[in-house]
Amino acid sequence: VCVCSFCSSSRTLVSALGALGSRQKHSLPDLPYDYGALEPHINAQIMQLHHSKHHATYVNNLNTLEERYREALEKGDITTQVALQAGLKFNGGGHINHSIFWTNLSPKGGGEPKGELLEAIKRDFGSFDKFKEKLTAVSVGVQGSGWGWLGFNKEQGRLQIAACFNQDPLEGTTGLIPLLGIDVWEHAYYLQYKNVRPDYLKAIWNVINWENVTERYMACKK
Repeated sequence: VCVCSFCSSSRTLVSALGALGSRQKHSLPDLPYDYGALEPHINAQIMQLHHSKHHATYVNNLNTLEERYREALEKGDITTQVALQAGLKFNGGGHINHSIFWTNLSPKGGGEPKGELLEAIKRDFGSFDKFKEKLTAVSVGVQGSGWGWLGFNKEQGRLQIAACFNQDPLEGTTGLIPLLGIDVWEHAYYLQYKNVRPDYLKAIWNVINWENVTERYMACKK
């Protein structure tokens, strides 16, 4: 049996390609509530379009791009692999971000978090109100399309607020673990709030699912 580095690398590549080829395609996750459950803060029409059209498009595009990337790997076509990177980042990020976003919202949401998350917010931002003001300001200030995030810096053991443009995923572009994401693309609010993003951001705090955010915080602390 040959154990040279070339053959070893070839076997690794074939194994990786086999795993990629046999993987299941990404699918649109179900919402944990009805489209109209977040009213009056986010109406049913927005939620239906946002989930069944926008998020679904990211999922479909991601599956198509991954198939093209697999074919490029098999052919050793590095030029195509590089050319596909931007689309994979955009659609992959869109799928990641929205999958978090839906669980960050709840018809039973709002108010303030409790326990360790609240204490961490007070420690890192001074108070819950200051945190809320800062995340709102960062989200309002996103130029064009993007997201406002509360993330966890695992190396420093503290919470941080960040903005990401377009569909850039938080962890993949900043290293922060995503806890709470606020979508400030116009498709997330325009039908109800027109171009007044601050009104949408004021309303969304009424449906933030702090139980979900807390679960994410506790998981990444382990």
